[in-house]
Amino acid sequence: WKEMQIETVGELLYACKENRLKLYKGFGEKTQQNVIASIEFYFAHKGSHLYATILPISNKIHSLLIELFKESKVAIAGNVARQLEIVHQLEYIIDTTIDTIEKRIHHLDFLQIKKTSTTQIELNTTEGLTVVIYGAPSNHFIPTLIQKTSSDEFWSALDQIKSTEISYVDEESFFEGKKIPFIPPYLREDPLIIEKIKTKGTIDTITNQDIKGIIHCHSNWSDGANTIEEIARKTQSMGLEYLVISDHSKAAFYAQGLSEEKILAQHQYIDTLNDQLYPFKIFKSIECDILSDGNLDYNDAVLSQFDLVIASVHSNLKMSEEKAMTRLLKAIENPFTTILGHLTGRLLLSRPGYPVDHKKIIDACAANHVAIELNAHPIRLDMDWRHIAYALEKNVIISINPDAHELSGLQDTQYGVLVAQKAMVARSQNLSSFTLTEFEDYLQKIKLIKKIKM
Repeated sequence: WKEMQIETVGELLYACKENRLKLYKGFGEKTQQNVIASIEFYFAHKGSHLYATILPISNKIHSLLIELFKESKVAIAGNVARQLEIVHQLEYIIDTTIDTIEKRIHHLDFLQIKKTSTTQIELNTTEGLTVVIYGAPSNHFIPTLIQKTSSDEFWSALDQIKSTEISYVDEESFFEGKKIPFIPPYLREDPLIIEKIKTKGTIDTITNQDIKGIIHCHSNWSDGANTIEEIARKTQSMGLEYLVISDHSKAAFYAQGLSEEKILAQHQYIDTLNDQLYPFKIFKSIECDILSDGNLDYNDAVLSQFDLVIASVHSNLKMSEEKAMTRLLKAIENPFTTILGHLTGRLLLSRPGYPVDHKKIIDACAANHVAIELNAHPIRLDMDWRHIAYALEKNVIISINPDAHELSGLQDTQYGVLVAQKAMVARSQNLSSFTLTEFEDYLQKIKLIKKIKM
């Protein structure tokens, strides 16, 4: 509790996911896994769920409903369809009557009917998860689907626009009838998007296929579970071009942060691996702690040895906005800061994060040529997508990073992509979408600009 600065159950879960608990005397891998299992069971009964946790369950129920209603259309709705980071219930739409739905699902042991109405049926799973199924006969299926995959504000604005169509084949035809380019569910939040899409005409948002490298990854040199070679070869096998190893800095003693001597040894090791893995490349980086006074964890001589520096806050998280802003702005102004890591330090459903003025932070990053991380770890998803639009307006580069501590964590980039889609981030606006050549050119350009400013 003292050394790891853990004050909530969610923070303990995150520490376990980063392999930190087993670093302490008396705690091994088995104990750490037992703690994870217990906490996840606890969270499952609280009614709010992380998108990444609930998605496999949502897909499983969806497949089951498709099998049960072979002659009907079945669609996922609600927060899952909108790719929101927190999900409170699973929602589905079937183009049939509620009576038919009730008869078909009555025999399912894991679903218990809670209440029904003429338009929907609410159920609970044996694990306590709420499932809502809407009945919508064929002529109402598409409008109901659009409504149930939109925020109330978005649907209200959309519904007021007259349509030239009465019946709809699919979602695209619904928007065609209103003379609006198709708006996917992940953008059905703010009604202002309707006019924006009308003006823009097309939506060019990032996809998983646009990711070209892994930025922000921890190895067993600090608190990661795997060797740098294992991570590099896994990244290669994913068809990616480069890897940025960013182990913790020395202030993060609880995570076996790297001393200056260990940094030198790691860089020599990376050089050897790069000779073996060419043309794949491993970049030398560090997730450098932003200290309480805003300084970074190493002096300039050490920081200059890295290809790039990710600056993050990990300690003394209970700050006023004034303190947080002073601390972050000083770190952003450091000429060696390349990326600002997990902007608010939040842990979804567990820790709200320290208060910041997002616009001032973004303005500072723009002025100092600092990219902002979109930490793709499902518990973080920080910075929040609601603030990314302003960053893009200011031409600040976003960096979708998995913050992986084991090989499976490399896949977390997908959750960052889902969040980035909600903010309409394009491939060219995300650092980890740069090809190896583009990434190297970007780092050289940024270093040159910062050197001139120094």
